[in-house]
Amino acid sequence: MKGKALLCGILLFGGLLGAAAPAFAQSSPPPSEESKQVEALVNKAAMLIDRKGKAAFSEFRTKDSEWFHGTTYLFVYDMQSRVLLNPAFPAREDTVVTGQKDVNGKLFHDAMIWTAATKGSGWVDYMFPKPGQSQPSRKWTYVKAVKIDGVAGLVGSGFYPE
Repeated sequence: MKGKALLCGILLFGGLLGAAAPAFAQSSPPPSEESKQVEALVNKAAMLIDRKGKAAFSEFRTKDSEWFHGTTYLFVYDMQSRVLLNPAFPAREDTVVTGQKDVNGKLFHDAMIWTAATKGSGWVDYMFPKPGQSQPSRKWTYVKAVKIDGVAGLVGSGFYPE
């Protein structure tokens, strides 16, 4: 009888673990040159923001620079979800993005702010259109907490693995 109870317990636990698998989803992209480059770019931008504050934003807007080329660009939010900088999608600037969901229902802006606020830095994945496109693609974004002229915020950049 003990053997059957143990087997039932193992099967039940396995079933619950399988159902909970999305909760254990990957928390960072697979190691790649792209992920290393994005993380290094965000860390370098964070140091520049710490030194120059909003004055650094003009450099981040320069097309075909280390900060903004191809599908690579930086964005900056304050911790109230106000977009302070987004050169790839300038219409988003000065908007509040709290509560916006990707096509899968993920509150991705909220996840970025939570990551920066609670961990200091980290990766967030979500679905988002590449610049110039309307169809969403999987995107991995690295965010880092910063102080922008004394105001708490975050800087981030991402890449599309496909």
